[in-house]
Amino acid sequence: MSFGRRAVVTAGAGLALALAGAPAARAQGRPRERTLFVAGDSTAAQKYADAAPETGWGMALPFFLHRGIAVANHAVDGRSTKSFLDEGRLEPIAAALCPGDLLLIQFGHNDEKAADPARHTDPWTTYQDNLRVFVEGARARGALPVLATSVERRKFAADGTALRTHGAYPAAMREAAAEADVPLLDIEALSLALWQELGPEATKTYFNWTATEQDNTHFNPPGAIEVARLVAAELLRTRVLAPRELRRLDDGIPTDRITWPVSEES
Repeated sequence: MSFGRRAVVTAGAGLALALAGAPAARAQGRPRERTLFVAGDSTAAQKYADAAPETGWGMALPFFLHRGIAVANHAVDGRSTKSFLDEGRLEPIAAALCPGDLLLIQFGHNDEKAADPARHTDPWTTYQDNLRVFVEGARARGALPVLATSVERRKFAADGTALRTHGAYPAAMREAAAEADVPLLDIEALSLALWQELGPEATKTYFNWTATEQDNTHFNPPGAIEVARLVAAELLRTRVLAPRELRRLDDGIPTDRITWPVSEES
């Protein structure tokens, strides 16, 4: 099945919600794990040893999920809704989705890049159109689509006020989620509030600030863990996942549990 902007096969209104709690498909007589697929950009993506200590929040999400829910992290550095679809990256996700699975979609950082036609989208037209492709692609497979607004960058005004950096994209995603009746995780609002609570200096310990780099977009292990905690808490608040499917939401997670494998391309 191919998913593009011109033709997306849908499974009918409400089918994804109806199937979200369905029993997992069985393979060789054993139940298959329910899987949470992540489609997104570098803020969520798996990082490898050559990028350490940079850490995507998707790497930390399994710490908050009970066994029985696997995470398949398909987020890729530098991608927007447009480039992810143009490169055919939704197809392997769709091929692997089963009824009851989840597809968590977080894009925006690179859609904003107006100078790059390979990635840029308009928030109220092409960005929303592309989000619908992801949503309808998940529903066509009987999976539940979930939209997540982009996690905020670290940016503060001179008076210490945490600033929004994503323009109209979070609002456009909120509108798209409401129109499509899709659960929305408002990570942009929650992360902005967290950065405001921590302040300009403390937030440096959550982002990828090193002796050679001052990165206000990507996370180190503490930051990835806290953003993953926000995602997990939103999955609970929106009833996408039940309390029995989550764990450690209020517990400290040792940062040494984050590991960076060697890339297969190395």
